[in-house]
Amino acid sequence: MSITSFYFLCLFALTLLLYYLVPKKVQWPLLLLLSIGYFLTSAEVRDSHAWYLILYPMAAVGAVRGAAILIDRTKEQKKKLAALICAVLFCVGLLCTLKFFHLGLLAPMGISFYTLTLLGYLFDVYYEIGPVQRNYGKLLLFGCYFPTMISGPIMKYSDMEKQMYTGHKLDYRNVTFGMQRMLLGFFKKLVISERTAILANEIFNNYEKYSGVSIWVGAAAFTMQLYTDFDGCMDIVLGISECFGIRLPENFSAPFLSRSIEEYWRRWHISLGDWLKNYLFYPLLRTKFFMNLPKKLKGKLGKKGAKQATTFLAMLILWFTIGYWHGGAWTFIIGSGLLHWFYIVSGKLMEPLFVKWRAFFHIEKEKKGFILFQRVRTFFLVMIGLVFFRSATVPDALRVLGRGVSGLGLQLFRNGVLSGLGLDWTELMILALSILFSAWVTIHNQKEDMRVTLEKKPIWLRWIALYALLFYVILLGKYGPGYSASEFIYQNFKV
Repeated sequence: MSITSFYFLCLFALTLLLYYLVPKKVQWPLLLLLSIGYFLTSAEVRDSHAWYLILYPMAAVGAVRGAAILIDRTKEQKKKLAALICAVLFCVGLLCTLKFFHLGLLAPMGISFYTLTLLGYLFDVYYEIGPVQRNYGKLLLFGCYFPTMISGPIMKYSDMEKQMYTGHKLDYRNVTFGMQRMLLGFFKKLVISERTAILANEIFNNYEKYSGVSIWVGAAAFTMQLYTDFDGCMDIVLGISECFGIRLPENFSAPFLSRSIEEYWRRWHISLGDWLKNYLFYPLLRTKFFMNLPKKLKGKLGKKGAKQATTFLAMLILWFTIGYWHGGAWTFIIGSGLLHWFYIVSGKLMEPLFVKWRAFFHIEKEKKGFILFQRVRTFFLVMIGLVFFRSATVPDALRVLGRGVSGLGLQLFRNGVLSGLGLDWTELMILALSILFSAWVTIHNQKEDMRVTLEKKPIWLRWIALYALLFYVILLGKYGPGYSASEFIYQNFKV
């Protein structure tokens, strides 16, 4: 059941009503029942009648719960480590078997997200920086909380424990703010993402017909499609949860305002980046191999070079993992992983040269023109990676990029703007105005949450603004004969 469907919205409204009618101690069991019900109505279960898929997250929760209790009880470090390793191997083995080994087995919805969420909890218990949850039902709710099963975010148990289980009184501000954020998410998904998808699909599915500018228009369209799809999904998910009084971690912070690829990844898919840094990258650097590696390389590379090489190697493993996590195909490994590793490493190695260039050309780093250049450059580099992400194979991606530098390529604009793609002048203007509005809201949110700003306005102005956006989404969110909104991209890529 898609969260953009009418049936889901009806179920959400009914559950929200019940949530605030029942006693507080019954609220978390109600959310658990809703989460299980939502899981059982997912396409993976419904289309194949595979009710047994619910056993996978239940087994993962059981393994993690048992390991966490054993780690907490025993004082012997070897037993703690053994319990940790067994649970990690079980969960990761299940994930890889169902998702990456291509054995023809059905994988349950959200397996990538609930696996990382549960393992993060277990690592915190092992390192004694998080509490132990002995109640199986509560841990199952934490791992499989229904809004996060679609595209995350990945949660930390210490941040969610009190919010999920203590119960909440009806708070008008939470509900209204949550619904306002949901509305913004529907706007991004149904008005912007679905329109850019038509253009992106045409270019990538028929790239042999296009070249030059047309290819880059398609690449930019897919970049906007993916961003507004994923960010819109996060707005809906975080808005739903806020209505229940549960605040989930932010997953985006205006990524296309980034001035470098490093900054971009601090703003894009924040919860995944934090998880991998805390539970993969830093622990990797603390292993004996990486601790001893600088000493072995010092003679050849010098002290600074040896440290850099060690860090770059750990980063290579990190970025390979990020790419592999997105689906296992080389298009994902390169487009979301190794290419970004190359960007960051080459940027660090060439920084002394960049400093000299800026000095030679008298360029001040904080000048608006240079900041704009950095942001455009970052967007372009991300866009190249997403060409791999969108293409069926690596050779296809290389051919698309090759077409992008072969000629001026104005085929897309002949006989009317973007003709033949369902984007006439009217549709193009709707898309352009919608992107500008979304960008304005995003930039404003960097200074103050738009909902807080709106809250300060007269009530009549608030209602006019909200109803205007609501009718805008209703009237313009779907278009074309028989057209309906597609599933969220990240839901399809990562199960």
